[in-house]
Amino acid sequence: MPIYRYLCEMTKVIQFPGSNPEKFGFKPVRKKRKSVGEIPGQLDLFSGGKVRSLNQLSVFEEALMLDEQGDIRASDHYLKAIKAGDSVADAYCNLGILESERNNYIQAIDCFTKSLKEDPRHFESHYNLANVYAEIGNLPLAKVHYQMSITFEPEFPNSYFNLALTFAMNKEVGEAIKTLNTYHDLVSAEERILAAQLIDTLTHTLG
Repeated sequence: MPIYRYLCEMTKVIQFPGSNPEKFGFKPVRKKRKSVGEIPGQLDLFSGGKVRSLNQLSVFEEALMLDEQGDIRASDHYLKAIKAGDSVADAYCNLGILESERNNYIQAIDCFTKSLKEDPRHFESHYNLANVYAEIGNLPLAKVHYQMSITFEPEFPNSYFNLALTFAMNKEVGEAIKTLNTYHDLVSAEERILAAQLIDTLTHTLG
């Protein structure tokens, strides 16, 4: 899983074992969502390992392919997809990630907000917007959007982990432990080791 920026602020709140934990990074939309009226059984962009030729792709799919390749033209193609009305919420979401990676946080927030205006239940945009708010230190809004992402995708563990770190940074230790316990139950045995260490450390802070 991708790792996001180092949380140096954490040392001001809790002394964790070893190195301080890092929160998980952005969650892009990686395939075009099926639209109403789509032909049953129709292959999507990456179905069955087959790659469709460029002239068979929608505008959003072209942007997605360029994005996967790290092509700088991806941003322009996402804007074209938005203008064409093709997967608008998804295009704004992925464009917001690109803006965030350039440290253009105001533009990123604007993109994620527009994505949510198109689709208020867009899980990835809630999660990614929370990451940006956490990055710029707006913990109340970060918590709100992590919690919203959990509402719409309760099996996605990264939301719980990042929410727990946000609680810890805000000195809400009890909530952090509770949220880490949920994360612990959703991940693999290997990933549970870090969760258990963090839970133990936070528990000791409660005395």
